[in-house]
Amino acid sequence: MAVVLRLRRVGAKKRAIYRIVATDSRASREGRFLETLGTYNPGLTVDNVKIDKEKVESWLGKGAQVSDTVRSLLKKQGVRVSH
Repeated sequence: MAVVLRLRRVGAKKRAIYRIVATDSRASREGRFLETLGTYNPGLTVDNVKIDKEKVESWLGKGAQVSDTVRSLLKKQGVRVSH
């Protein structure tokens, strides 16, 4: 099973909020996930990303892959992502 850190869409129509989750790469966008690692709210201008850095680093240590969008959010938050 390949684990991926990616965004999961929640929220109302046209008012999306995203959760950063660890999930199986074969699962759908709103499908099953293993653990919630943080949130991203693009509607806010300040403090729109909240991440549990310890959980993220734990999953990265286990070999989880990172989607491009989540990689850019992690870099902005100061979490070191290899590759």
